[in-house]
Amino acid sequence: MMNCLQFDSKVKRSLNRVLKPAFAILFTSVLLQNSALANVNVEMHQVTKSGQGQLLGTIILTENAHGVVFSPNLKGLTPGQHGFHVHQFASCEPKKKGDKVVPGGAAGGHFDPKASEHHDAPWGDGHLGDLPALYVNESGQAKSPVLAPRLTLEQLKQHAVMIHAGSDNYADEPKPLGGGGSRVACGVIE
Repeated sequence: MMNCLQFDSKVKRSLNRVLKPAFAILFTSVLLQNSALANVNVEMHQVTKSGQGQLLGTIILTENAHGVVFSPNLKGLTPGQHGFHVHQFASCEPKKKGDKVVPGGAAGGHFDPKASEHHDAPWGDGHLGDLPALYVNESGQAKSPVLAPRLTLEQLKQHAVMIHAGSDNYADEPKPLGGGGSRVACGVIE
């Protein structure tokens, strides 16, 4: 007759034979899944009426279970908060609008594939390209990451990331598109 200790050790050995391979498969699938979500590096340049200007640094885009993290490593910007958005088109070139040339105008408007037609908070129901404001420290550097909870890396391909001169109030009032104003820096997401 088998005692409790012998039975217990047989059960443990049986469980180990079943669970070890299962955990190995699970661990491998998690690693493969995470490696498929590679970071995307976006070079950010100043935008001018004549085209792309000085390189200001990069923004690394990383997808996780909560959305896409935008991790800036930028310098040469005006201190304070800036409007920060994903725009429709993969271009940072200037574009003529009426009799004016708009720096970065070829990027189009905010990325809005669901045609919400209104500016909102990044977690709201407005433009999908509405991002949290970008913070620039007193020395002109932006290094604080922001999270875009409604985006995936796949959705971001062939669009532009734009930094505006002013802050963003996440509304269309009192000024449209959060009141960020002119476009000062841009990068294409490939």
